[in-house]
Amino acid sequence: MHSPSPRSLVDLPIRRLNRGDLVPCADLCEDRGWPRDEHRWGLLLSAGTGYGIDAPDGKGLAATCLTMPYGSDLTAVGMMLVAGRYARQGIARRLMRHVMEMVADTPLALYATKQGQPLYEDLGFSPVGRAERVGGRFEAIGSGGSPAVSASVAPSSSALPSSASSVTTRPAAADDLQAMIRLDLPVFGTDRTHLLARLPAFSDRLQVAEEHGELVGYAALWPSGQAAVVGPLIARDTPTAQALVAALATTTDRPLRADVDARHKELLGWLTEHGLEPLSRTTVMTYGIPDLPGDATRRFAPLTVATG
Repeated sequence: MHSPSPRSLVDLPIRRLNRGDLVPCADLCEDRGWPRDEHRWGLLLSAGTGYGIDAPDGKGLAATCLTMPYGSDLTAVGMMLVAGRYARQGIARRLMRHVMEMVADTPLALYATKQGQPLYEDLGFSPVGRAERVGGRFEAIGSGGSPAVSASVAPSSSALPSSASSVTTRPAAADDLQAMIRLDLPVFGTDRTHLLARLPAFSDRLQVAEEHGELVGYAALWPSGQAAVVGPLIARDTPTAQALVAALATTTDRPLRADVDARHKELLGWLTEHGLEPLSRTTVMTYGIPDLPGDATRRFAPLTVATG
């Protein structure tokens, strides 16, 4: 059987994805060397809108793209995947044009790989930042070589700067959700209640940071392949972010992974000191707005790059 020509590929219909597409979506991730991440796809397809093109050879999906809406203020674009056998034949451009038509005048944001960035630039996206993906075994060593981390309180000053000593962290409780949403709104810059409300069920661990009874940060830990991903990571300052990461690290025996905003060099340096290594980088790009909304000084890592 002859392979479809580029002309016929870009004419294939685009359809909405649903939870019945979890396995084909995971298969497509595996085809491109990504973790299958059915768990993450479940969250994305319930909170966002997935688009797909069925493979003309009848074997699963040829391509996917996911949009995560935040009202009329912003839509994040992610999970742009094209099966290896259909790569570089115009499908990604077709999907992105479709997404841009579907969201109309809503501004867009995405995290672009090096391979994808030229396409997005050609479509009018502008680079506004960078994220550094780091991963590895977190090593929390205090004085005398003993662990200096507790799951319920901030690590001691031997593991963290002294300015973190007044910050405590603990597992999130059900009645913390509203405080998390209030903290998140000015940091992310638009309402993502529909996503945060799903975090308790999605995460292996959801941790909050407090000072004098006031919520000053939160972070989630969730599984992806063999790793445990830290994200979102929202914190008042770097010591608070460190306290949250260190506390989460004690709750898993998996390697950690995080996509850290490259502006947070102090946190990236600290993660490197504690055993994590640079894995890759992505370029943050926007369309229709000059930069991401919110407060970048308190936005350390996204839930996942697919959600913005």
